[in-house]
Amino acid sequence: MISQTRHCTPRVSACALRIRTTLSAAKPAAALLALYGAVCADAFAQSQLATDIKASEIQAVVDAPNLGTDRQIKVVDVGTHNVAVGVLRRGKTTPGAPVPAINHTEVTEVYYVVSGSGTLLTGGTVENSKAAPADSEIVKVAVGPSNTAIFKEPAQKRKLDAGDMVIVPAGVYHGFTDVADHIEYVSVRSDPKRVLPAGYVSPPLQGKGANK
Repeated sequence: MISQTRHCTPRVSACALRIRTTLSAAKPAAALLALYGAVCADAFAQSQLATDIKASEIQAVVDAPNLGTDRQIKVVDVGTHNVAVGVLRRGKTTPGAPVPAINHTEVTEVYYVVSGSGTLLTGGTVENSKAAPADSEIVKVAVGPSNTAIFKEPAQKRKLDAGDMVIVPAGVYHGFTDVADHIEYVSVRSDPKRVLPAGYVSPPLQGKGANK
């Protein structure tokens, strides 16, 4: 009987469970152990890899035409969950205009402001909430299942400038106002339920031998 699953990630343990239940009970224990060990060894090898995202790659995604405001750069399977990195650039907002809000039900984001400034609203109450289309790029590639709305009364307001960081937990509505010219920021995304497409690389970077 094979019971040593504690040394593997949950994903590998689940895979090993499928192996154990589909192979014939008549298989020798040694063969099962060898197969299970090979799966674990492969997983350990994968978990030792690091992924680069060069400044030049970020800029290439920023400069690419027709990719929208939220531009996913890469999505990486790190063993226990996915981690993604995107870059966003928002233009000038209109003073006094309603502030759009969005939340992501499964993905937590960490923002690092590269340039520009603005006021980030988070939490509180919103109105006219509706689910983002399941087949949209924002859901399929960028941030997973999401809802859009209009802020009624945010719980927090903070000015963000170049060099600032903020963590936006999954499910928290957020949106920008008071953007005088622009705000550009990198978003690191934690995806514990793997709703984002692991292995994704932004089209401008595909076929350019990006390091992994």
